[in-house]
Amino acid sequence: MKRTSRYTASALVLMSLSVSACAQDVKVMISGGFKAALEKLAPEYERQTGDKIVVIPGPSMGNTPQAIPNRLARGEKADVVIMVGDALAKLEQDRRTAAGSRVELADSPVGMVVKAGAPVPDISTVPALRQTLLKAHSMAYSDSASGRYVESQLFRKLGIDGQVHDKAHRVERIPVASEVAKGKYDLGFQQVSELLPVPGVTFVGKLPDDMQYITRFAGAVTQKADHPEQGKALLTFLASPQAASVITATGLTPVSAPRNTAR
Repeated sequence: MKRTSRYTASALVLMSLSVSACAQDVKVMISGGFKAALEKLAPEYERQTGDKIVVIPGPSMGNTPQAIPNRLARGEKADVVIMVGDALAKLEQDRRTAAGSRVELADSPVGMVVKAGAPVPDISTVPALRQTLLKAHSMAYSDSASGRYVESQLFRKLGIDGQVHDKAHRVERIPVASEVAKGKYDLGFQQVSELLPVPGVTFVGKLPDDMQYITRFAGAVTQKADHPEQGKALLTFLASPQAASVITATGLTPVSAPRNTAR
């Protein structure tokens, strides 16, 4: 009995040492929409696994060198990418991600901010949103999925494309809210999860349901991952019920939760 106990204890120690020896740096290329959630969840995941998450931020799309597709195209390494689902699909088509590794994570609506201390406008209804945009001296939107929607569809749906054309500006790479906080623009549009972490702004609210656009975030293991198994484990954790409350707190809706299916 004592011998069995000694063998069991030894096995546990060896297992612990093995896990420690196998701990890896897991490189994650990630766009802004899911970045706040990952940063909040990382400490617990690292505690559980011993792995360290290395965050490499960049937009899901666009022409900037920091955009995830551009990083991968010039040979930068990552184990996992987490980004807008449509952009991830393009990487899948280009065989830059491992087949079958995609994991759906969360959905994010579009919202609006103003500079902290500025009057908070009404965007609770479509007519109120239209009037707020017409009265604004300037506004900004991102160069990613939410911004493309604002630029190509939202203004047209509101019937104000011509009136706001000269005062609406695309912000590349950096958070739109940071430019609003500096006073460069009166209003800023981006996914809610990208607006909430930025200081110096007031979150006005989400777009009305009839004008809303939901962005899906998903992750996948890259084709050239150094640590594919650790990458799969991270994505499984991020999609688990354990992570859902943190993801919700950052302005996202976990894929497993009930949601408005507007696209």
